[in-house]
Amino acid sequence: MSAPKKVVLAYSGGLDTSIILKWLQTEYECEVVTFTADLGQGEELEPAREKAVMLGIKPENIYIEDIREEFVRDFVFPMFRANAAYEGVYLLGTSIARPLISKRLVEIAAETGADAVSHGATGKGNDQVRFELAAYALNPDIKVIAPWREWDLSSRTKLLDFAEKNQIPIAKDKRGEAPFSVDANLLHTSSEGKVLEDPAQEAPDYVYQRTVHPEDAPDTAEMVEITFEKGDAVAINGEAMSPATILTKLNELGGKHGVGRLDLVENRFVGMKSRGIYETPGGTVLLEAHRGIEQITLDSGAGHLKDSIMPRYAELIYNGFWFSPEREMLQALIDKSQEHVTGTVRVKLYKGSVNTVARWSDHSLYSEAHVTFEEDAGAYDQKDAQGFIQLNALRLKLLAARNRRLKG
Repeated sequence: MSAPKKVVLAYSGGLDTSIILKWLQTEYECEVVTFTADLGQGEELEPAREKAVMLGIKPENIYIEDIREEFVRDFVFPMFRANAAYEGVYLLGTSIARPLISKRLVEIAAETGADAVSHGATGKGNDQVRFELAAYALNPDIKVIAPWREWDLSSRTKLLDFAEKNQIPIAKDKRGEAPFSVDANLLHTSSEGKVLEDPAQEAPDYVYQRTVHPEDAPDTAEMVEITFEKGDAVAINGEAMSPATILTKLNELGGKHGVGRLDLVENRFVGMKSRGIYETPGGTVLLEAHRGIEQITLDSGAGHLKDSIMPRYAELIYNGFWFSPEREMLQALIDKSQEHVTGTVRVKLYKGSVNTVARWSDHSLYSEAHVTFEEDAGAYDQKDAQGFIQLNALRLKLLAARNRRLKG
């Protein structure tokens, strides 16, 4: 790969990406553009601007953007229409943020005339794959620089030495080893590494940042009503809200009741197993409510087909194929299924659990006349079930007769 002339860096303002910024300047002698995204991680972003200026970045080359609404509307909500959960439980909080960051990196590269983008993901994890597959899908000619795969700063000591040599400020708490690493956005927090690396040891309670311990949650349950239109949440307790505002409110409600904790040993796309502690309070509430409204509005054939493709859809997102044709094909199928997923669900939050307790919709397929234990006024003729059973039993009878004959 020829040396880049201008690079757009996904820049958090933290120590690692500040080191990467300076390394790009010294290693490639190139101009650097920084992109810092507000994805709802809960951190002040202006220090990133100040640090970028201090490291020699021109003010016009510093991009700090609030993309929370786009994140929830165009990435999180489409994924939740599918009820996506990787390996049955992980709600893909980190995975779903990467394609949006890559999208903006590539767009900013086009706006500024940059010929490369760069990220701070290591060579052991999934994020390098997600960033780069998304970037190449959007611009096949873009160069991608992954410093962790290139440089020789292979230890914390070497990183700190490089920072001191290049006058990069080091916070006092960064001189020691952090007890675990954290990735956060509006959908979740992810904690990995160090104190969490032994899956035989319970995670210390200080790892959890968004949820109270379920045992310390309120002793009184809380009811929450979530209204959906075509598969997307549009209101909480009757109050219409934007997508990002809805997720923010559900995070607050779920976190207060200890909802959404997950301790998972997952299979990374790069081949190894890793242990992560995830907190997805709002997403866990949203998933339960979405499944609740689907129970009465989604046809059984459509629902069962949708459930059967969900693992493949979730795996595509986990592995970084958001911008692939197969994910878009599955999305079209999923979105078609959501045309009548409109109505309201009441869920109960209590000490780490969230459960649907009521649901109603003008689009409901539920017929009380057909299922009642009382007189149904001819809505359903129970005698019809006999022929239905006999037809479905025919092949089983033939198999049983053949097997009995062969044994005799």
